[in-house]
Amino acid sequence: MALPVVITLAVLAFAWPAGRISPRDVPVGIVGTGAAGQHAVEGLTRAKPGAFDFHLYPDQQAARSAIKNRDVYGAFAVSGHSITVLKATAAGPSVAQLLTDVGQQLADKATRQIAEQQAADAHDPAKAHRRAAARQKPAQQKAAQQKAARQGAAGADSSVKVVVKAVDVVPVSAADPRGVVFSSSVFPLTICGILIGAFVSMARGLARPLHRVLTLVVACAVAALGVYLVAQGFLGALPRNHVATWAILSLDLLSVSATAAGVIRLLGPAGLGLSAGLMVFVGNAFSGATSAPEMLPKGVGYIGQWLPPGAGASLLRDTAYFDGNAGAGHLAILALWSVCGLTAVMCGHWVTGEARGAKTSATASGELLPALPGSGDALPVRRHAHAHARRHDDDG
Repeated sequence: MALPVVITLAVLAFAWPAGRISPRDVPVGIVGTGAAGQHAVEGLTRAKPGAFDFHLYPDQQAARSAIKNRDVYGAFAVSGHSITVLKATAAGPSVAQLLTDVGQQLADKATRQIAEQQAADAHDPAKAHRRAAARQKPAQQKAAQQKAARQGAAGADSSVKVVVKAVDVVPVSAADPRGVVFSSSVFPLTICGILIGAFVSMARGLARPLHRVLTLVVACAVAALGVYLVAQGFLGALPRNHVATWAILSLDLLSVSATAAGVIRLLGPAGLGLSAGLMVFVGNAFSGATSAPEMLPKGVGYIGQWLPPGAGASLLRDTAYFDGNAGAGHLAILALWSVCGLTAVMCGHWVTGEARGAKTSATASGELLPALPGSGDALPVRRHAHAHARRHDDDG
């Protein structure tokens, strides 16, 4: 009965977050504090409550800097007849596509509002003239009068369409335009890390804890180099900061493998199943590597970022495309898991050694008698009892 339950939970862990992907407090920027920007915030808040966490920026340059620093995923620059969507495909292709779609929705809504306003002005040119004069300076009132007259003559046919322009501030590699290679390279790291930890823990030739630790470090570094050669050298998905990216891949593998080796060292073979379940069915499923942590259900994204698969994927993205910005927290999480795992590998023999010693002493006290005078060996209890019984029978 246990195996079907485990399989069901494993499928649920992967399918449930994927089926509930939706924006939840995704940080985005709004350029400018004018009426157009305020109307955009109000419209998005009503249309998608709780979907975005808005940040205001004075100009597009400030918004671009915030995107590169990983403060926001993108920004909307809204003007009278155009909307510029500043996005970062490298931060998450799904989020970038979401921002583009939202920008188009804002443009369509603004176009309808302009058309409705022009239709109303066509029936009341004087009112349109007074509204335009109130907004503009005296030097521009004459031009406003002429424009209102033209609108009155043309009617609703002179509607203006709001144009959407998308600017990719931090694009992904041209060899991986959809980010598929990136996410496909991240998921196998967890399984490979568990395999490394299991091999090091169960290898008979690595009896000393120091040898196990050194083997873990070297194996993870070599394996990370192979992963990088495939992901970048062959597929071109990690185009920047080559040495730092290789180091992050090594640390990601080490955090998983050291944890697996440490748990196996403490719990025995059962530790392999525990570490695999935690890292694969929880860590990988909740990592947000294919979308973003803010696109997962509430709480799931936070859990995933505290586990090595999620923290490793985010740190790898920060390092490969954003020069390590906003990666300090993820780096600390990977280092913490690595240190805890290596400590268990180094010191786990104290716990298991004490348990073995207690079992041995209990066995000796229950099965052996003290050595006889002049004898160098202790006699087993059962054999002594049988011998005594045989002597009793002979005497009888």
